[in-house]
Amino acid sequence: MGLPFRDLVRPQEVGWDRLAGRTLAVDAYNAIYQFLATIRQSDGRPFSDASGRVTSHLIGVLYRTTALLGEGVLPVWVFDGRPPDLKSGTLRARFEAKQKAEDQWQQALEAGDLETARKKAAATSRLTRPMADEARALLAALGVPAVQAPSEGEAQASAMAARGQVWAAASEDYDALLFGAPRLVRGLAARGRRGVNSGALIIDRAELLEQLGIDGEELLLIGLLVGTDFNDGAKGYGPKRALKLVREHLGWDATLRKARIDPSEVAPVAELFRHPDVTEVAMPSFGPVDEAAVDRLLVEGHGFSPDRVRSAIGRARRRPPPTAAPSEAKGHQTLIEAFGGNSG
Repeated sequence: MGLPFRDLVRPQEVGWDRLAGRTLAVDAYNAIYQFLATIRQSDGRPFSDASGRVTSHLIGVLYRTTALLGEGVLPVWVFDGRPPDLKSGTLRARFEAKQKAEDQWQQALEAGDLETARKKAAATSRLTRPMADEARALLAALGVPAVQAPSEGEAQASAMAARGQVWAAASEDYDALLFGAPRLVRGLAARGRRGVNSGALIIDRAELLEQLGIDGEELLLIGLLVGTDFNDGAKGYGPKRALKLVREHLGWDATLRKARIDPSEVAPVAELFRHPDVTEVAMPSFGPVDEAAVDRLLVEGHGFSPDRVRSAIGRARRRPPPTAAPSEAKGHQTLIEAFGGNSG
């Protein structure tokens, strides 16, 4: 579900040209679940090939990746590993929600209500291991690196950003901010939306903390108060009320107890965010596009249009070399300084 931090952050929108040469660690499962939810037919069924195999994930990975490369943005896809034990409750709730949505989807189809059917179908999305493997194979054929996280992909992406291996973590969720990512990029799907070349939304963690008047530990407290994928949060606490309490600067235990949370109960969750299960990886390296491999997977394997695949490959080949992040090149800068003042 992700953290409900929308009311607390003030992201800066920047044009894609301002991100040219930047390397982003993309939360792969977050993005692919979006594709599976949105790339569907009018009745809610996912797109599939002549054999009935789902292709929505491949459509999304192909066009998202090549669109970014065409803009000069360099995505490194980071895939989830084994979920933490603390996430079992969330995963169970998601499974039950999918089961309920599937029943409602079928009922809407039987009633001829395609609008409701499509909406309910989006909540039934499932990403299988073979689908994830296909996505990785497509990325390899496009010359785009993929990283296997030992656990949460968002944590691994955040660690890579904190180590300077990528410029930012990219996800539609805000959890990367609790995992310590210095920058979070949202809105990768915005390119081309509504017929315009919309920009990406960037949140600088240091600037966010300064704007809110809190430190990193207090940001984590807000997360625990409103609830994460690993804890339920305090009853009656949304992000604004949580921020108000945290701004009293009472200290860790006193803040939690005032919200009727036992500090010992959320200590494992706090530890998971402070020291997530991540691994050391080599600096991401982009390779050449293997057009034959792309064809085998998409055109021969799933019946994709050869012309559309050719067009996508052309975008992938326009990628630029990576550039240093502003903090690497000139010391710490705010986003406004780094991007020249205007978001245009």
